[in-house]
Amino acid sequence: MYKSVIRPLLFTLNAEQAHHFTFKSLKLAFRVPGISSIVTTFFGSLKGHEKVVMGLRFKNPIGLAAGFDKDAKLYNELSAFGFGFIEIGTLTPKPQAGNPKPRLFRLVEDESVINRMGFNNGGLDAAVLRLAKKKTDIIIGGNIGKNKTTPNEDATSDYLKGLEALHPVVDYFVVNVSSPNTPNLRELQEKEPLMALLSDVKVLNDKLGSKPLMLKIAPDLTTGQLDDIVTIVNTLKLDGIVATNTTISRSGLKTAQQKVDAMGAGGLSGRVLRSRSTEVVKYLREKLDNNIAIIAVGGVFTGADAREKLNAGADLVQVWSGFLYEGPAMVRRMLRNL
Repeated sequence: MYKSVIRPLLFTLNAEQAHHFTFKSLKLAFRVPGISSIVTTFFGSLKGHEKVVMGLRFKNPIGLAAGFDKDAKLYNELSAFGFGFIEIGTLTPKPQAGNPKPRLFRLVEDESVINRMGFNNGGLDAAVLRLAKKKTDIIIGGNIGKNKTTPNEDATSDYLKGLEALHPVVDYFVVNVSSPNTPNLRELQEKEPLMALLSDVKVLNDKLGSKPLMLKIAPDLTTGQLDDIVTIVNTLKLDGIVATNTTISRSGLKTAQQKVDAMGAGGLSGRVLRSRSTEVVKYLREKLDNNIAIIAVGGVFTGADAREKLNAGADLVQVWSGFLYEGPAMVRRMLRNL
């Protein structure tokens, strides 16, 4: 029903309008007594898929990636759709509007998405208040970034503010230095600035009471850059890596070049990213210490896609674009396949 009726209707709206309409509709629907139980019955997680990673017990290995519920507005409702964990954010210390609209585009032929949202969010304080009202036992990850107006030399301060504010209300952290939509952000992936940033973040995390700390990386890194990431993560003994963020590449698309060009800059996600993401996961798994976890994200639509990532060395997987195209039954179908 989702693919034949609901998705075609949603796709008559532009991508960002459809996203906000879905959020409002789910919020209203879940206010009806009994709806949460009904949704959980039809779409909730299946037993027998529990997994302990980074000392946390996940109901299953399929999570919702950051960027879907940026402001922690819908995580209680989304938990009914079977996810083993939900990552909120990317959150920045101060609220920011993000990049000018339109900034979210569907490539339907490729079952992919281009976004240049630009860390649009309502800021840490508002999100912390919502997370303090958690009604579910689902594991929540906190994805933290820097404000657009914060220069790179002062970026560490923003990440420390994010970690400190979210520490009481999330289960693990992801340091996001890999979005292509904040100017110069990816420069922080270079070895020296990244080592300095993560060192300071880790010190504060340990001081507050250590929670799993992960780094999210881009799929566009060279082998040399990946080796630098491995050195940093192994040296600092971080808990894991999220691989990968969106790509700035446009290779391998079926969508007409003219249409893609008209969409403009931004990060590409979806099916087209599956192969590269898996390559990065496999490379990292061969180089990282065994106790360092990998969350794989990029082109995960089916149980077979998830299995590919797990076989490549991932401990957990996340979905984002796949959830838009596959709909609410996605996670349960994947778990049955696994």
